[in-house]
Amino acid sequence: MKSEVMSDDMLESPAAPLRRRVARAFAPASVGNVAVGFDILGHSMAGAGDRAEVRLIDEPVVRIAAIHGTVTELPREPHRNTAGMALLALREALHLPHGFELTLHKGIALGSGMGGSASSCVAALVAANALLDTPLSAEALYRFALDGEAVASGSRHGDNLGPMLLGGLVLATHDRLLRIPVPREWHCALVHPHCVLETRKSRAALAGEYALGEFVAQSGNLALLLAGCYRGEAVLVREGLRDVLVEPRRAPLVPGFMRVKQAALDHRALGASISGGGPSVFGWYERRADAAAAAAAMQAAFAEAGLDSDAFVAPVDGPAAALIDHLHDMP
Repeated sequence: MKSEVMSDDMLESPAAPLRRRVARAFAPASVGNVAVGFDILGHSMAGAGDRAEVRLIDEPVVRIAAIHGTVTELPREPHRNTAGMALLALREALHLPHGFELTLHKGIALGSGMGGSASSCVAALVAANALLDTPLSAEALYRFALDGEAVASGSRHGDNLGPMLLGGLVLATHDRLLRIPVPREWHCALVHPHCVLETRKSRAALAGEYALGEFVAQSGNLALLLAGCYRGEAVLVREGLRDVLVEPRRAPLVPGFMRVKQAALDHRALGASISGGGPSVFGWYERRADAAAAAAAMQAAFAEAGLDSDAFVAPVDGPAAALIDHLHDMP
C-alpha cells in the first residue's frame, strides 16, 4: 500500500484529520481618518501592504522569527511588536495550547500614514486565524488587532484596522465595524512622500483646546460624507470631505502640504487631506482618470518641496486582508 506524503503546511493528528500547520496572509494599506472621521473611519487601498507567515509551534508562546522588507529594525519581542502583541492577545483570549512563530515582510513604511503598523498585525491575525480549529470572523479578530495597534500608537483606534479586516470604507468604533457602501467607480489617489512622520509625533500635534464650533462643523462634514456614500451622491461627499479639526494642526508637519492638496483639488477631487497621521496625502475622485492625473500632479508638488514620492491609484472600495499561497504573493 502506497504511503501518503504529508505537506509541510499540514499537521498530522492521530484522532483528527490533517490540519494546517502554516498559513500566509496579506493585508493592504489604508487611508486612515478619511479627513473627517478621526480614529473611526478609513478605507483600504490596493497597491501596497504587509505579508505575514504564521507557523504553529508546540510551545505555548509567540516568537518572531524574522522581519524582512521595507522596514527591518522593529522589535522582536512580541509584546513590543504590533503583530506579536495581536497574536499574544489571541492566544490568551482563546486559551490556546499551542503557540505561533511569525515571519513578517513589510511592504509599508512606518510613519507613512498608510497604516503600516495596522497592516502587520492584521496580516498576522488573518494567517493565525486560518490555523485555528474554529476560525473566527473578521469582526471577532478586531479586538486583538486593537491590542496590537495600541503598541504602535499608544491608543486603541480602528480607522486603519477596520478597512483591512473588512475591505472598503469602514466605520470602526471601539467595539463595532460597519462597512460603508461606496460607488465602485470612485477612486483614491494616495501619494506617499519619502519622509517619515511618526504616529506619536503626529498625535502630539493635536494637543490643546478646541472650539465647540469646530466639533459641530466636523460632525456635520462626517454626516454628509457618510450620507453621500450611502446614497452614491458625489455632491454630498464634496460638501463633507473637508477636515476643519485635525488637518489645520497637522498640516505644518507635512512638507509642501498646501501645494500638494491644491494639486489634488485642481483635478476635480471630491476632497483631499492628510492620510492617517501623515505625511501621505490623498484625494477622492469620481473617475479613475482624474485620480491618475491628480496623483502625478501631487507628486510634482512634493518634488517642488524637495521630496520624491510614491503614488497609488485604486478604488475607494478596496480589498480586505486575505490568505495567500506564498509569502512573496500580493493580491
